[in-house]
Amino acid sequence: MVRAVAALAAFLVLAATAASPSSAETHRTALALTALERGVLADLNAFRRQHGLVPLTLSTPLTEAARQHTEEMAADGYFAHESHDGAAFWQRIQHWYAQGSFGYWSVGENLLWSSPSVTASGALELWEHSPEHLKNMLTPRWREIGVSAVHVGAGPGVYKGMPVTIVTTDFGVRH
Repeated sequence: MVRAVAALAAFLVLAATAASPSSAETHRTALALTALERGVLADLNAFRRQHGLVPLTLSTPLTEAARQHTEEMAADGYFAHESHDGAAFWQRIQHWYAQGSFGYWSVGENLLWSSPSVTASGALELWEHSPEHLKNMLTPRWREIGVSAVHVGAGPGVYKGMPVTIVTTDFGVRH
């Protein structure tokens, strides 16, 4: 049986302000995704198409934000949208996916942790049963996504030493 805990998905729309892109964003290279990450991206885009929405483009900055957070949660044994230091999720994502000169910027996030055997379709099914996560998956304004999945053999803290898979999807739009 797949055990999952899903945190409240949130999104934030910020007013236009000019800022230069972060150095992290300007120095990123192409990403290699794991099979689970590729599956989550493919299944999520198929789900969006079924609902008449545009598919999402994989974003290097959003994937870096998702990876950093997923790895931090795995290493530090917590599960939350907020960073370990208490910073709001959008502030963490903004470090990687800056507004820059774009007039409109918005981000959202879905998280889950489950047994190591969770599949991409299993992750989407869990999110579909959560109104907040479903809303994020079906938000028409999203244009880009970052995906991260981390397997931990013995997760500390909230994972109680159990083997877990933690998945993060960071959604975004800038224009």
